[in-house]
Amino acid sequence: MEFASYLAGERWSDHPACTHPLLAALARLVNDNTADETRNRLVHLVPSIIGLTSTDLRVDAHIALRCATTALPVAAAERQLALAVSILAAEEVLARLDGVPPGRLSPRSQEAMDQVPQAAAQARKFSRAAKITEKGFRRYAAPNAVQLAVVGIVQACIEDPDTMLHDLLAGAIDDCTRLIGVAEAALEASLPVAEPASRV
Repeated sequence: MEFASYLAGERWSDHPACTHPLLAALARLVNDNTADETRNRLVHLVPSIIGLTSTDLRVDAHIALRCATTALPVAAAERQLALAVSILAAEEVLARLDGVPPGRLSPRSQEAMDQVPQAAAQARKFSRAAKITEKGFRRYAAPNAVQLAVVGIVQACIEDPDTMLHDLLAGAIDDCTRLIGVAEAALEASLPVAEPASRV
């Protein structure tokens, strides 16, 4: 993130304004939890995060979903409940923002939940009793999902956690690129077209 701030012409910082705060948090966590000998694989991702910023809560929800659905199938049992709850919370926020009935899961979320049926059932019970606000999701639930996911992957009994972390960050960047690009296109389409100046 410091390199991103430099490339963007900002003050040297690991919290640059040019990148969505939650995506930047994920990048820092992935960097800090990747082994020294494989960290250089992250460098090629740096240019792609510059300019990826938005206030749309859908971006936070998709980053949280990407993290939680990636980590849930491999995380230790003690983290599975929290990750499953994170998936349900992010899906609920997206349903609310998109004006669709709650309770339906995206295929990626459903696939992750199906791999841990006991945690999924407990998460559904917990989520029915909990009420999440948009402010609470952005401030607490989404950042917690990101942190839980990275720690869950790092401590998982898998052969190559560094590659999974790299792919998680790359996937989150792709999600943000798509979401922010769609939002910008919609905004441009809604702006009035200026009439050409008449010639005298």
